[in-house]
Amino acid sequence: MKKTLLISLVSVFVVGLVGLIGAAGAMPPTSNPSHQGQEKFIPGQILVKFIPGTSENVIAKVHQQHSASIIDRIPGIDAQIVKVPAGQELEAIAQYRKNPNVRYVEPDFVAQALLTPNDTYFSDQWGMSKVEAPLAWDVATASAMTKIAILDTGIDANHGDIKPKVVNEKNFTTRFRANDRNGHGTHVAGIAAAVTNNSKGVAGLGFNAALMNVKVLGDNGKGSYSWVANGIIWSADNGAKVINMSLGGSSASQTLEEAINYAWSKGVVLVAAAGNDNTSAPLYPAFYQNVIAAAATDQNDVKASFSNFGDWVDVAAPGVNIISTYPRKGWKDRYARMSGTSMSSPHVAGLAALVWETVYGADNLSVRNRIESTVDPLTDISIGKGRINAARAVGAK
Repeated sequence: MKKTLLISLVSVFVVGLVGLIGAAGAMPPTSNPSHQGQEKFIPGQILVKFIPGTSENVIAKVHQQHSASIIDRIPGIDAQIVKVPAGQELEAIAQYRKNPNVRYVEPDFVAQALLTPNDTYFSDQWGMSKVEAPLAWDVATASAMTKIAILDTGIDANHGDIKPKVVNEKNFTTRFRANDRNGHGTHVAGIAAAVTNNSKGVAGLGFNAALMNVKVLGDNGKGSYSWVANGIIWSADNGAKVINMSLGGSSASQTLEEAINYAWSKGVVLVAAAGNDNTSAPLYPAFYQNVIAAAATDQNDVKASFSNFGDWVDVAAPGVNIISTYPRKGWKDRYARMSGTSMSSPHVAGLAALVWETVYGADNLSVRNRIESTVDPLTDISIGKGRINAARAVGAK
């Protein structure tokens, strides 16, 4: 059962380790999945939401009392990103909480990607075969109008296996562009919806689905919760049917949860990585009620050694030694192997895009229920209802 925990500091991080494919096609072995780092928040910045109906006059006076000012607003949930004196964030939060006009106030936590660093490589995509994607594609290939928003480190939109798919781009970080200089986002995007049946590269589970490149993590794989919340809301407002978040953090955030609930109310299916710490401790946003939490399995349908688990996890999907797209070097398209729940999550997101096309796609709740009710059962019941089965989910078997 999912529940909300008290706010504390958090890091969100990418799950996956990279093994690049060289000119000869050799793939170095991947390392151990990365684990959660020290919890942090953005210095000199907090998130504040006032009680609805509070006048702008009153809001301005409250900020003035605390030597604070509004940096930006998060639309849809009416939260404010507020500048406070650096080093005094916790003191400022304590003072804001005393004001009866304040609904909530919290640190702007740091998010980090969850990385465990006739298509040419399709035979190497064991995950697609495991979830019976080819059989599913005989029934459903998704519509190009079905958009999967990839909230991540950006996407290399010029990669040959990605370029035709990217229909929207938005950058919420301090970087100038939404391109991917980390690699994680491009890898995740390829799993969800790389160009498929084009006689090159890899296949994406979402087949014809389009991609929205929403950069909410910097080149170092880190970003603020306000960036993530803004990315969720922007995606929902710009036509996303599925949002993939291969990132997570150990503490709850009301701002993040309200953004999740906003997108859900707009009819979006949200999927997030469960985390790579081999623990039952919750990870956010995966832990939230309106998110499908994805754990990782290996080629033998066994829980990946690094994967988080617990009764808050909803489903499992392939997440070990997964080959997918990787940012180009010069003009050359590259591919890499990664492991982690970051790789599991886009398998689920791609499947959601397929289910939207079927009779089981009446609304986001129907899509979610279909995915979760058609899984293949696993011996380990700690990683959700089972491992996703694309063929069964779309009614191909």
